[in-house]
Amino acid sequence: MRRPKSQPIRNKLDLTDRAQVRLVKKRLRLSDAELTSIVGRIGNSISAISKEAALQRASALPKPAKVPPAPVIASAAATEPPTTEVGATAPTF
Repeated sequence: MRRPKSQPIRNKLDLTDRAQVRLVKKRLRLSDAELTSIVGRIGNSISAISKEAALQRASALPKPAKVPPAPVIASAAATEPPTTEVGATAPTF
């Protein structure tokens, strides 16, 4: 008697399935240690794992360059003489 193969749960990560783990790591650009730590904290829901991986990437982004406050920029722009673009003259026929 043939038994049907059980269908995997599509939104859960099965850590015993090496192919599934490899694909999730590749898609989310995670290492083994990062994936296991996320699964240990969050659980095995693939959507929760992808959200946590995105949060980790966002927190690892470099801080933006220090920009002066808006009043300083406005006062500097007010003191500079207006510039004209070179080569922006109207064509003559």
